[in-house]
Amino acid sequence: MGYSVGQVAGFAGVTVRTLHHYDEIGLLSPSGRSSAGHRRYDDADLDRLQRVLFYRELGFPLEEVAILLDDPESDPREHLRRQHALLSDRIARLQQMAAAVEHAMEAKKMGINLTPEEKFEVFGDKDPEQYAEEAERRWGNTEAYAQSQQRVATYTKDDWKRIQDEVADWSARYAALMEAGEPADGEAAMDMAEEHRQHIVTRYYDCSYEMHTGLGETYVADERFKAFYDSMRPGLAEHLRDSIMANAVRKS
Repeated sequence: MGYSVGQVAGFAGVTVRTLHHYDEIGLLSPSGRSSAGHRRYDDADLDRLQRVLFYRELGFPLEEVAILLDDPESDPREHLRRQHALLSDRIARLQQMAAAVEHAMEAKKMGINLTPEEKFEVFGDKDPEQYAEEAERRWGNTEAYAQSQQRVATYTKDDWKRIQDEVADWSARYAALMEAGEPADGEAAMDMAEEHRQHIVTRYYDCSYEMHTGLGETYVADERFKAFYDSMRPGLAEHLRDSIMANAVRKS
């Protein structure tokens, strides 16, 4: 009889809605149906789902996952070899981050002041000071810039870590929202856009809806911002810009 969609969702730790979406786009269609027309998955379907979720965990967009899985020249052993190589790269990266965090923890415990370089090791290549000089040239005379500088001057390394955690949590939820097929002008996406604006207000400066809309355009027009947001999920920069616009219209 196979497994029901609810059973498979429980096995894999995904939502029923996600499985329905995978079916609708042809990424994972169940091999059978019950007499009542309900989806039924067999062991081969579960194997394919495992590979789908693995590649998704590594950040592959659904379109690329489909190409990888349906490659006629690829067999299960090739998938395992590719997955092993990708996992090895991920493990090495996580080990580097863990070492940086441990270093910071030990320094904090012993009362050692870290150098500026050491303080930001925990952020990997997401250095919040990377574009500081350019930001000062572009916005140095604005009230928002002055307010932001005043606030961040008081932040400790722990404050920056909390901010990074907030961004990571938001980005994971926004990526999941996109994967679920939520439109940019839907309530869920607009709520996430408002949360994004409130993060700026809370952490940096008073960001009006007009300013937020301008930021949204920058996230797409500036390749660096676009790369940052698209690294969370391909296409996220444009989706966020549109949800920011829709949220501003909703609040007007």
